[in-house]
Amino acid sequence: MIDQIDDKIVYLGVININENSKTIGAVDIWRSVLTKEVFCEENIGMPRLEPNQQWAVVISRKRSGKDRWKLIKIIKQGDFTFIDNDDETKIPVKVMNYQVIDEEWWSFLVSDKVNRTVDVMSEARSR
Repeated sequence: MIDQIDDKIVYLGVININENSKTIGAVDIWRSVLTKEVFCEENIGMPRLEPNQQWAVVISRKRSGKDRWKLIKIIKQGDFTFIDNDDETKIPVKVMNYQVIDEEWWSFLVSDKVNRTVDVMSEARSR
């Protein structure tokens, strides 16, 4: 077991989320030097993932602006519910191989887009 006192959390990178060339948000990504565990900043700090989870960004095909996306902890497969940006509404979706399968929502894994810009308009058309 790694001693947490010896570990350091360092900045890994960022994902800029754009809509029509305008930045509507960003995800800061951090990583443990010793364990290589990845953390993403949320309003409540940098929570840990469960073993069957990965960080993902879920994006609405119908909305625009800053309320269009949300950082979530996604499961590998099955029925999944996340809380919408209003912090109240539960959104049920299907997940397959860490990807949201839904008519209104799509997603990408944070680990696939570190230090990149994601244009939600062009990515949504390609899905």
